[in-house]
This record gives sequence, structure tokens and C-alpha cells, in this order.
Amino acid sequence: MVDSTRILQIIAVTLVFCYTPLLAQDSCDSLCKGLEAAKAGDLAAALRELTPLAEAGNAEAQFNLGQMHLLGIGVPQDYVEAAKWYSKAAEQGYADAQCNLGKMYELGKGIPQDFTKAQKWYRRAAKQGSALGQNNLGVMYSNGTGVAQDYLEALKWYRKGAEQGDAMAQYNLGIVYDGGEGVPTDHLRALMWYTISAANGREESFKYWYTIIKKMTSVDIAKAEAMASECMGSNYQNCGW
Repeated sequence: MVDSTRILQIIAVTLVFCYTPLLAQDSCDSLCKGLEAAKAGDLAAALRELTPLAEAGNAEAQFNLGQMHLLGIGVPQDYVEAAKWYSKAAEQGYADAQCNLGKMYELGKGIPQDFTKAQKWYRRAAKQGSALGQNNLGVMYSNGTGVAQDYLEALKWYRKGAEQGDAMAQYNLGIVYDGGEGVPTDHLRALMWYTISAANGREESFKYWYTIIKKMTSVDIAKAEAMASECMGSNYQNCGW
């Protein structure tokens, strides 16, 4: 098993919270007023509007209260309270809450650490199309955390996230092809995904980009860059799948 706090060349380890911003709606109901108040910096008003809705069962309000407590926005940072609200929203099928609840179980933040429950919530988010949930579930399979280690299953979930443009899933695909975990080592594909991930803002990708080009010819580097351009230009459909 790999320590998921480390970034290794041979295995993907990047897990993340679904740090979705406080959401907004078109019609300015109580939820909208609460979110607008938060955006304007009136956090007391935000809590006043969101709390009754969350207590009444509104999943979006529950998720946003979870965000506020997780990040300490307008309230003292409180992982237990964050986990409580994420759990309520997650049980109603709110994908971002499911992803964050999985991360809290994975880290043992606000709730007892439980890798089996972590992968369960990542999976529920992933099946709803959450790219971050897909990436995090892939990491669980890469590391054999909460599930039996399965590199091909990890690859499947990274691909789903990468196809949505998620830079972390793209970075992890680079790691997989670079290290040959479950697939033959493929520096062309690894460089392609590092290039794409870096273009989408994943800074760690630059480190591995500079490392891998030392192993490649200028012809292969140019080919990988052309592959990256084609992949991004096709909205991640023509990526040598």
C-alpha cells in the first residue's frame, strides 16, 4: 500500500476535496439570498438564510453549510459539523457532498477514518459524473485503499475524469503510463497527459514533464505535444484511447 500523502513516480496518489464554490441560483429564493449574502461578505445573513433551509432538508443548503464549516467561512472551522452537513446532503444524492464526505472518511476529518466508506461515497459521486469523485476513486484502486488494488479499474476512473478535463485525473494518467502500473510503460502517452494536465493548471505535472523529456528524443517529444494538442482540441475524445 502506498502512503497517499506522498507523490510517487510509480503510482497515482492525488486525492482532493470537491472544493466547489458556494453555488448560485437564478431565482432569488432564500437559498439564493443566502448565497448572495455569502458572496457579498455578509456571512451572518448567509447563515441566517441557509441554516433553516438545511434543517428543512434542502441538499444544496446542506452542502453549502458543509463548505462553510469545512473552510471556516463565517463560522469557526469545524470538521465534525462539516461532515454532518455533507452526510445529510450526500444521503440525498448530492454528488459534491458525496465526494467531500468520502474525502473526510479517507482522512478521518470530523469522522472516524474508514477507507471502505470513503470509496463508497467516492463511487456514488463518480457514478453521477463527478470528475473529482472519479479521480479519487481511481486513487483508491491504485493504492488498494478500501478496495482490492486494481490498476485497470484505476485507469478506467482516471480516464472518465480526464475526459471531463479534470487536471488531477489527467496528471494521474501521466503517472500511470510513466510508471507502467497496469499498462506497459508509455512515455509518449505519459508526456501527453503531463502536458495536458499542466496546461489545465496542475503544477506537479511540470516536474514530471521535465523529468520524462530527458528520456525521450526530440522527435518523440514533438509527437507527444502534437498528441496533446489533438486530444485537447477534440474535447478529450481523440486521445489515443
